Amino acid sequence: MGIRSVRAVVECARELGIPYLTLYAFSVENWGRPEGEVSTLMSLLREFLLKELPELARHRIRLNVIGEISQMPAFVREVLERVLSATAANREMTLTLALSYAGRNEIVRAAQKLAADAAAGRIAPGEISEKEFALRLYTAEMPDPDLVIRTSGEVRISNFLLWQAAYAEFVFTDVLWPDFGKAEFLQALDEYSRRHRRFGLTEDQAEPPSGGL
Repeated sequence: MGIRSVRAVVECARELGIPYLTLYAFSVENWGRPEGEVSTLMSLLREFLLKELPELARHRIRLNVIGEISQMPAFVREVLERVLSATAANREMTLTLALSYAGRNEIVRAAQKLAADAAAGRIAPGEISEKEFALRLYTAEMPDPDLVIRTSGEVRISNFLLWQAAYAEFVFTDVLWPDFGKAEFLQALDEYSRRHRRFGLTEDQAEPPSGGL
């Protein structure tokens, strides 16, 4: 049922011309779940990738992945790498799966890269900026999210895109992810379209709401 929800949301986003969609599929913390549950989730992920490759190719959707992919089982990595390669040239939309992902881990990883670059003389400490930091995140080639949708009645972001979501709009819904479909997605987008994003400016300084996505 969760895979069905993925298909519905991806299809709807594609039809609306949304260029980037990121789904939090499996967190670093999820490895602590019962072994049988994790094994089932990995098998479902592999099945999803195999079944969806033709659709991704047909609609020119590029698959992207963020997270500690090296932690994924070999039977999943093999299929994942195949799909990533097969869709690399697609440009109509980018679908990103967060797999073995955690926002804090990503930030620490970026800080380690900056420290290594500074130690090697590739960047001076005074040159470190938000832009330089963002270039070392998994999402370096992606825009920051405009909207984060949190399902299942949870009112927290669960270690997801902590840096990138600094100015994102949030929509919380009680609908469980397996029950989340096109209608719920459109409802969240409608709510987002009525927000006025000021990015720290005053109401007078910010651009007026466009009424669109």
